[in-house]
Amino acid sequence: MPKTTIALAAALFSATLLTGCASSTDSGSKLISFPGAYKIDIQQGNVITREMVDQLRPGMTRAQVQYVMGTPLIEDTFNSNRWDYIYSLQPGGKSREQKTVTLFFVNDQLHSIQGDLVPGSNQQ
Repeated sequence: MPKTTIALAAALFSATLLTGCASSTDSGSKLISFPGAYKIDIQQGNVITREMVDQLRPGMTRAQVQYVMGTPLIEDTFNSNRWDYIYSLQPGGKSREQKTVTLFFVNDQLHSIQGDLVPGSNQQ
């Protein structure tokens, strides 16, 4: 009888530990959810606005671009003429939105702009 009690207790303890692992919200699991729990907004990267991108003009120097856009999030190690700006926002508990802008330089002057926001486009 005592062996079955110990085995039952060990099985319940193991099940409790495994349930804790299964309730991780990283994978989107809703096994255990606390109703009304506040979920914070998560912002990452450089804030990129339409106004900032509209100020960019071909021929601007790197210093001028950096003044308008800020320090690039990613400077390509293998291609120093490419700057990447990435902004990601995940409002509490909702899906993540991401904006990217890639700037290309030729002879240390802005040559072209690619990405979700480009000067003159009407998208937000």
